[in-house]
Amino acid sequence: MDAKRVRERATELPKQPGVYQFLGESDRVLYVGKAVDIRDRVRSYTDPRSERIRQMVERAVDIEIAVTDTESQALLLEANLIKRHRPRYNVRLKDDKSYPLVELTDHPVPQIRITRDPETGSTVFGPYTNKGDLEAVVKAVREVYGLRGCSDHKYAGRDRPCLDYDIGLCTAPCTGEISANAYGEDVEAVERFFGGETGILAGPLRQEMEAAAQDGAFERAANRRDAVAAVERLHERSDTAVSSAEQTARRTDVIGISLAGGEPTVALLRAERGQLVEREQHTLAAPDGTTDAGEVLGAFLPQYYAERELPDVILCPEQPVGDGLESWLENAGVALRVPAAGREATLVELALKNASRVERNENPVRALGRALEMPAPDRIEGFDVSHSHGRAVVGSNVTFVGGEPEKRDYRRKKLTERNDDYGNMFELIRWRAERAVSGRDERPDPDLLLIDGGEGQLNAALNALEETGWQVPTIALAKAEERVITPERTYDWGTETPQLQLLQRVRDESHRFAVQYHEILRDEVSTPLDEIEGVGPQMRSRLLQRFGSVDGVKAVSKAELTEVPGIGETTAERIIERLS
Repeated sequence: MDAKRVRERATELPKQPGVYQFLGESDRVLYVGKAVDIRDRVRSYTDPRSERIRQMVERAVDIEIAVTDTESQALLLEANLIKRHRPRYNVRLKDDKSYPLVELTDHPVPQIRITRDPETGSTVFGPYTNKGDLEAVVKAVREVYGLRGCSDHKYAGRDRPCLDYDIGLCTAPCTGEISANAYGEDVEAVERFFGGETGILAGPLRQEMEAAAQDGAFERAANRRDAVAAVERLHERSDTAVSSAEQTARRTDVIGISLAGGEPTVALLRAERGQLVEREQHTLAAPDGTTDAGEVLGAFLPQYYAERELPDVILCPEQPVGDGLESWLENAGVALRVPAAGREATLVELALKNASRVERNENPVRALGRALEMPAPDRIEGFDVSHSHGRAVVGSNVTFVGGEPEKRDYRRKKLTERNDDYGNMFELIRWRAERAVSGRDERPDPDLLLIDGGEGQLNAALNALEETGWQVPTIALAKAEERVITPERTYDWGTETPQLQLLQRVRDESHRFAVQYHEILRDEVSTPLDEIEGVGPQMRSRLLQRFGSVDGVKAVSKAELTEVPGIGETTAERIIERLS
């Protein structure tokens, strides 16, 4: 975009607080920013303040915005979007997390869901500090107003309502059980509730509670009582995005920063009642050309505290740069100071020394990036296939972020029954790639794919990627000699190297997840349980769900078997005798 196009686009934008995103080719997010006045802030990019920002503007082809009610909401929505999209031109906290949000998706029939990564265009409420209360409230919202919780992919093309309709969690707009206008009115009521009108939800819940108590349905009445309490707690805490510590604790967080080396390092020292109680160190991914410590601090603070309790005082070596940052902290009751002398300045100096210290244990993600001569692969997906001579064939897809398992992003897939490891791997990777290319997979694209197997499995995966056009770096880890195989060469790293240990963890987890699913499917096809008198399909399902597999059932005692609903002593004895 040139200056003229930015100026023209700015005139179309509102003079309200919110978040803006510069988009590149294929709608890739290049930069996320927040603003008290979106129009004025976007207009300022007609005269970029640095070479880095000038390059970003040149590469941008469009600008998207999300309006918020307050500066604080804009600040924390920016932190969530940076985490989700990992924009090239933003400073990113690599081990950041975020508070959960409530999202009403940008769809003619909106889906309600709890998320940390809202989609562009959605209506978003929060962040909220207590996920348990939030889950209870969203369930109550669905019970009262019937908003759908399914994904757009599952919503499309249904010819009959799903189980959520049968149990009263959804009004089934997918099959026309409720009109579009009536569903829209329910969505508006839910928006008003999350906007602060507690009575819209608490009122119906109280009525149900009282009616259930009068009918003697005391368990349902207690359920509704707990839901009302969760609703009231949720709105009591929604005035500020993050709670500050109690004043009696006088918690102080001291921040130090080092820009030396390829990645900025932030050290945080925590003091309570004048005593140092904790030390943390965090790395950030900063775009080339970032040399301003204030800018890095301004990016670090909202991303770090979007998931954590705020202290009473934050001490920094220099003033953090960022619109809305000071007002957000001030509204939350946090004092932000840059001390020049005294004990507080001494603490900042100590934090600076900690930030400059080189850690003895090398970060395995960075080590893997260096060893493969690529950017550090923060997000790795591992794949494996499991079967029994071509039967009950399954594939696993596990995800590691920052070197740790991200279990909410695990997926598994039934595959064509055949005794062909290469063909099975081809099908598994093609399935993942097609979902990514078509936008049906809500997860971000990974930085690296790891295939469990040797050169044959790797070539099958590469063929699937080429066929679908999904471009992601892909390697394999062969079990026999623990050799790392890439399209260009083979690596034989030592067993003590952090990069190999990371790949082994991903490989072992993908293998475990595949075998677990395979055993479930194998047992569902035909098991020795089918031949036991008194054990029907439902009883077999209960046993496998309780104990995991036939081997799991075989390993338990008679007393444990009789704890399963419907199994008496006689049936338990038959099971033990048949499986022994």
